Parts: sequence; structure tokens; C-alpha cells
Amino acid sequence: MISIDLTGKTALVTGSGQGLGKATATRLHKAGAQVAVNYFPDPEGVNKARAEETVSELGERAVAVGGDVRDRSSISAMFEKVAERFDAIDIVINNAAVLRDRSIKKMDHSDWDAVIQTNLTGVYNVCKEAATRLADGGRIVSMASISGFVGFFGQANYSAAKAGVVGLTKVLSKELAKRRITVNAVAPGVVLTEMGKSIPDAARQEMLKQIPLNRFGEPNEIANAILFLCSPLAEYITGQTIHVNGGWYA
Repeated sequence: MISIDLTGKTALVTGSGQGLGKATATRLHKAGAQVAVNYFPDPEGVNKARAEETVSELGERAVAVGGDVRDRSSISAMFEKVAERFDAIDIVINNAAVLRDRSIKKMDHSDWDAVIQTNLTGVYNVCKEAATRLADGGRIVSMASISGFVGFFGQANYSAAKAGVVGLTKVLSKELAKRRITVNAVAPGVVLTEMGKSIPDAARQEMLKQIPLNRFGEPNEIANAILFLCSPLAEYITGQTIHVNGGWYA
């Protein structure tokens, strides 16, 4: 029997108080990793509460840590806190993301900026810090999306950001290869998280028609692919985007 054991490894998962991030943090933790559950420090404290709830559910070997992926000084401080708590950092998962869907005629510049700054620049910021912080042989996995390949109506900002993540992944896989750090992306289809459920029902039904497996994905199914890429089983895989979408392609 082959099992995945990440005992002794430390993983940082951005935006992991809920949804895909929480599912990923939980999977890595169950595999034995120490996990830092990152949250965006909103004024109301909602994200912090969710992250702390996730940590409470995980139990030992987990800690909640605030950090805004758009803010480079905030990211540096976040990495420092994780390193102080767990020493070396071995795995970084770029999951934090936002949606601001509108057709380009109706899209405000603020809608574009918010998505690009979080979903693309935020990934760059985290990867730049990770490049100097990660232990040799580490793992970076970033969340791309089927939207970056298909290009859904009303998602010029989101599609552009996720396509950018794919390109960034390819470049960093070459730049970090000397230290045996693998860099990959996972591109989910529609997944039934809070974000996925926010898609209007009529639009979701049209999307469902494009999926050969005839159902939407579950968070754990995406987390399983990420777990694999973080494991020794995937040590010769880098620069790739793994599509987890039930067979839906453009």
C-alpha cells in the first residue's frame, strides 16, 4: 500500500479559512503536515474567526496567521511568523482569490484592480517571498482555474489573472529547479464552494452540460490533486497545470 506521509513538513495555505483553501489545509494536515492557515485580516474579523475555527478543527500542528497577499510587507511578516512557529517552510499553496464578475462594458477599473492584485500579483508576492524562504526540495502549488483556459463571459479580470498564474508557474519551475523546488498549478472546474455557489443557477446549469462526468467538483477532490503534487510521488513533476474539472475542456 502506498500512502502519502508529510510528517515533519510545514505547509502555508493562503486564504484557507474556508472553501478550497480549508479543504487543502485539512488534507495536508491529515497527511501529517504542520499547517499555517492564512486569512485576510478584514476589519470585521470574519476571516480571522473562520481561520481560527479551522485551526480548532484541525487541532495540534495548526496555526492561524493573518496576511494580505496584496501587501508585500504583510506577506514577509506572515512568513516570518510561520517560520518562528514551525521553523522551516516546505510547502506553499497559493489559494487566496476574489471574484468581481462583470462584462467589460460594466467592469469598473476597481473591479479589474481588485482581482488582478489578489489573484495574480498576490501569487507573485507570495512566490517571491517563498523563493528565499522555502527549504530545498520544497513545493509551490498555485490555484489556477478552468476560466483561465475557457474564458467565461464576464470574467475578463478573473480569466486574465488565472492565465497569468499558469505562465508564472512555468517560469518559476525553471528558476527554482536548481534547488529541487517544484512549482505547479491546479486548475479546477466549477467546484461547490461558496464562490462556486455564487454563480447564478441558470449559468451553472449551462456549465453542467459541458462536463462529461455530469457533476460539479467537490473541494476535497481538488485538495487531493494538491496533496499529490506536494508529495514525494510528484517530485519529477514541475511547471505543469493539472486540470481537475470532470473532463470539461474548451
